[in-house]
Amino acid sequence: MEEMPVKKNQELEVTVVDLSHLGMGVAKVDAYPIFVENALPQEKILVRIVKVGKKFGFGKMLSIIQKSPYRQEVENEDLLRTGIAPLSHLKYEQQLAFKQAQVKNVLKKTARMPEIQVEKTIGMRQPFGYRNKAQIPIRKIDGILQTGFYRKNSHELVPIDHFFIQDPAIDAAIIVIREILQQFEVKAYNEKNNSGFLRHIVIRRGYQTHEMMVVLVTRKEHFVQGEKIAQAIQEKLPEVVSIMQNVNPKQTNVIMGTQEKVLLGRNDIYDRLLGKTFRISAKSFYQVNTPQAEVLYQKAFELADLKKSDVVIDAYSGIGTIGLSLANQVKHVYGMETITQAVIDAQENAKLNNIDNADYVTGKAEDVMPKWQKEGIQPEVIFVDPPRKGLDQSFIETACQMKPEKFIYISCNPATMARDLKVFAEQEYFTDSIQPVDLFPQTHHVETVMMLKQK
Repeated sequence: MEEMPVKKNQELEVTVVDLSHLGMGVAKVDAYPIFVENALPQEKILVRIVKVGKKFGFGKMLSIIQKSPYRQEVENEDLLRTGIAPLSHLKYEQQLAFKQAQVKNVLKKTARMPEIQVEKTIGMRQPFGYRNKAQIPIRKIDGILQTGFYRKNSHELVPIDHFFIQDPAIDAAIIVIREILQQFEVKAYNEKNNSGFLRHIVIRRGYQTHEMMVVLVTRKEHFVQGEKIAQAIQEKLPEVVSIMQNVNPKQTNVIMGTQEKVLLGRNDIYDRLLGKTFRISAKSFYQVNTPQAEVLYQKAFELADLKKSDVVIDAYSGIGTIGLSLANQVKHVYGMETITQAVIDAQENAKLNNIDNADYVTGKAEDVMPKWQKEGIQPEVIFVDPPRKGLDQSFIETACQMKPEKFIYISCNPATMARDLKVFAEQEYFTDSIQPVDLFPQTHHVETVMMLKQK
């Protein structure tokens, strides 16, 4: 059995040399990495070893002996403890540099394509208060309803009122709603034995329109004073135009269930993005940072260099945000999406904006694209904006068979992006530069956008 360079519960002084991709400090003892929350490069810290594995360990920071020049004060340490804003202790300029380095790193290590140029990350002027959506658990603590967030790697709720990265109007609304639920003596969900009633408060707010949707996620369908509670909420919060109940009876950490009903008002809100109006329902995917989504999409359109004669395919089309935003610059947009409700929303959004050159269908790209190809549809540009798991290899192969001039790939996960770039390369599609865009300031997440074409 080989001897580890550190032991559990040992206390030692270490120097932090790097940040991990999740934003944890990395220190090394005889080349053995130790990951430490809330520690920054160039810091000398006193640390207690809490976990020792074969290849790396974890430490808890006891004190900072020498501070990093990049450290900034955090108004509430709970933002770090819960992982709401895990990089908020790092100056914003350095956050942007960290995200650029992340992308370079995966290109070198995963894709083995170090020759691709990674541009400087495009940041925000005000990198806080940007989230237009919140999903907040509600629990009973000492007889009182509390909202907040879970301590990292636990099911312990840390009460928080100001979430720093959320639209302040949403933070204020959560407190008002919580007080109304307390007055009506609504029972909070108990995770341990899957009992109680109210699980989460979900709020969406239109960045441009300020219309607000409140979704009360409950364990059971029967909501004793549901309508009365909804009325009380709307009286206190006139911006609220939609109050929904979503039912999730399962013992799971998935937030929403399949069943929903309107308690008051509409079942949607509207917002504007790049001059177009979008209908957003409770489960629609809509970028949580509206102004920065506009920056990302503008960059994507610039890379696409669209012409009036272009046919565009918008794979992973969601409610149509990308395809409808560019429809008036091209000949035709074809979109596809696996979620039926999103396709209905996209069709609705096309009508709403008087766009008649965009068609949306439900289905997997691997099935839809060959059918389109048979119908003689020949795209010049294919846009892809997949979820975190990236693109399926079969999708990339099918899409490349359509031989578009270029792909515009928007990614929210550098690791799966790097893997996908290798598959694109096998199909003879390459990129020479990648643009990171910071859609999630104060967190380790980074979006990238690039254009791929055949060499």
